[in-house]
Amino acid sequence: MKLGINGMGRIGKLTLWQHIAKQSFDEIVVNVGRDVGRGLEDLAQVIRKDSTYGSLASYLYGFRGGEPITAIDNDAGTMLIHGVPVTFLRRARNPKDIPWGEHGVGLVVDCTGAFVDPTVPADDPRGALRGHLEAGAEKVLLSAPFKIKNKELSMPEDAITCVMGINNEQYDPSQHRLISAASCTTTCLSYMMKPMLEHFGVQRILSASMVTIHAATSSQMVLDAVPKAGATDLRKNRAVMNNIILTTTGAAKALAEVIPQVAEIGFMAESVRIPTNSGSLVILTLNLQSEAEGEPINRQAVNAIYREASQGLYRDHLVFSEAQNVSSDIIGFPKAATVIESRETHTRTAYSHVDLSRLPGLSSEIKAQLQVTRLDVPVTQAVVYGWYDNEFGSYTNMLGNLTEHVGQQLF
Repeated sequence: MKLGINGMGRIGKLTLWQHIAKQSFDEIVVNVGRDVGRGLEDLAQVIRKDSTYGSLASYLYGFRGGEPITAIDNDAGTMLIHGVPVTFLRRARNPKDIPWGEHGVGLVVDCTGAFVDPTVPADDPRGALRGHLEAGAEKVLLSAPFKIKNKELSMPEDAITCVMGINNEQYDPSQHRLISAASCTTTCLSYMMKPMLEHFGVQRILSASMVTIHAATSSQMVLDAVPKAGATDLRKNRAVMNNIILTTTGAAKALAEVIPQVAEIGFMAESVRIPTNSGSLVILTLNLQSEAEGEPINRQAVNAIYREASQGLYRDHLVFSEAQNVSSDIIGFPKAATVIESRETHTRTAYSHVDLSRLPGLSSEIKAQLQVTRLDVPVTQAVVYGWYDNEFGSYTNMLGNLTEHVGQQLF
């Protein structure tokens, strides 16, 4: 079975690394869309080395080393990587013009970040995710959340957002052709929210908020730059290396697509970019309605929920850590969508005073008949920390698992 990868940015390159290592596909076809350097030898050097994760040889062979790339043929655009034949396409950038069909590619992972709207028709001259289908692919995975530009349009019936291990069972191979793997932050957050929802139920989660302390990405500026015409967020053009930059995240919206119950909760999501190359952190705050009697919601109880989840249903992707971690410890961490920093879990319980006379929707007649005008409701605020490698260890790993899941049902 052949896999197609569109784009050789951070996620595209690491997706290639992962599937080369796992050898889950017989052949890989990568669309770069242009010439690279002086030829395929230069592209091979880009693949061999990585400033964050070291060398491909170390990743594949450890301290023993070795040469993973052989049989480079610049004219044919081919090479062998760890024994896997890889073909590089260097001409088309519009998805509809990429010759997937000619190369027998049925499954494509689009890692460009340029084509994220599932409603754009395949023949759009600016390019579209659906163009891959017109070019011969049967299924397309997107390494980013869907973003529908025209707010009057709804999500197409053949498109779905999936996080492996959370809602991948909702993927229907007879219906879905476009599959978003959400974002790195949504992936981490889903493994933090799902155990709490399963334990407490949506009714007892009064509200939730999250902040992601996120590593820098290639969308940011190395040095200060002049914003484009019409830009409203001037901070995006400030230097990434020496600034903490406030920005936005669509993680809460995307999470509701993966876990629909979240839409019933008041949920806010914020993002702060910091000058590190990878390794990010979600700080999740939940306001939970406590029970007047029964077990209290304390640090031990919250950690027990995550410990049990990490040993049970979510053991393949959720790690419960009792160590004292820093962000570099998470870089390259294998098979972990989320690493719970259990030492930092904390809770506070207090009574929230609810004035019934101020509740909306109650008529003055009903308010006049109230025997009690104030309720004291016990509310626990729980704060949970979850690490994730926003590039390789968490996101690319989860994307790769979803790719294999879709591929196994394709043939």
